[in-house]
Amino acid sequence: MEPAEKTELTLRRYDSASLGEIFERLVDIYAEVYADHLDDPFFAVDRFAERLRAHAHAPGYELVLGEVASEPVGYIYGYPLGPGSRWWQGVTTPVDPDLLTEHAGRTFAICELMVRPAWQGKGFARRLHDALLGKRREERATLLVEQDNEHARGIYERWGYRKIAEVRPSWPDAPTLDALILPLRTG
Repeated sequence: MEPAEKTELTLRRYDSASLGEIFERLVDIYAEVYADHLDDPFFAVDRFAERLRAHAHAPGYELVLGEVASEPVGYIYGYPLGPGSRWWQGVTTPVDPDLLTEHAGRTFAICELMVRPAWQGKGFARRLHDALLGKRREERATLLVEQDNEHARGIYERWGYRKIAEVRPSWPDAPTLDALILPLRTG
C-alpha cells in the first residue's frame, strides 16, 4: 500500500497538439491494463496506438492523465461528437433514432478510461472521469463497454450511465459493445 502522503492525485490535461510528449507512456499504460487481452487482435498494442492517433485528430479532443508522485496511474480521453459522427454507425439493436442524432453540443464521447492495476480501487477512475467531464458543456456523455465486463458496467451504472444500444464499431476485429449514456445537463 502506498503511504498516505504519496496518494495525492495530480491531473494534467492534454490536447492533440501536446499528446506527442506522452504518447508512448499512454501506450505502455494500455499494455499493462489490457495485458490479459493482448492476444485478441482488436486489443493488440499496435491497434490501440492506431486508434489513439485517430481519436486525437478529432476536433475538441481532450485527455486527462492522473499521476501520484509523478507516477502515472491512469488516464481518460474523448472528444465531442458532431453532426454525422461515425460513433453510432455500428448500432446493432433497435433504438430511438433521436438518441443517435448528433448536433453540436449534444454528446461528448469517452473513448478510453483506464487505471493501472496497482492503483485500481482507490477512486482514481472516478476522479479522472469527473475531471474530464466536469466543465463540459455537452448535454450528455457516452462510452462503450465490453459486454462481458460486468465490473466496469456496474461502476458506470453507479455513476448514472444507462445502456441504450449495442454497437459494433467500424474498427477491424472490433467486438460488439454496449453503448451507455450519462446526462450531463438538462435544458
